[in-house]
Amino acid sequence: MSNPFTVSLVSWHDGEPLLRAVRDAVFIREQGVPEDMEWDEFDATCRHALALSLNGDAIGCGRIFTNGHIGRIAVMKLWREQRVGTAIMEALLDEARSRDYQQVDVDAQTHAVAFYEGFGFSTQGAEFMDAGLPHIKMKLKLTPR
Repeated sequence: MSNPFTVSLVSWHDGEPLLRAVRDAVFIREQGVPEDMEWDEFDATCRHALALSLNGDAIGCGRIFTNGHIGRIAVMKLWREQRVGTAIMEALLDEARSRDYQQVDVDAQTHAVAFYEGFGFSTQGAEFMDAGLPHIKMKLKLTPR
């Protein structure tokens, strides 16, 4: 059975309005992240994964830096538990492998640790606060597919 959504890798330039819509809904409105902490200069240089429903609605996103750091994984509430986040992570990990990165890392919200562990990430160090939310650094050594 095919997914009722697609995931594409896009530049910030090409996907900005849709990427902003997801991050605004999830991080700013739902989780209370201050707007000035959500938007940064790194979006322009990151590669972004954008999930769209079959009717073209933005339903999820994530980004990967040129150094292999993955972040801003977000899925709209109505689309959670439908493998959207998994598809986004798979696209970002495929991108990392295509760039021959040896490892990737995330600053995971603590409630999402099990999600990342499902991809083989392991926790590193102590919990810390970011934008008022508890996080922990996680790393994954990549092997070619």
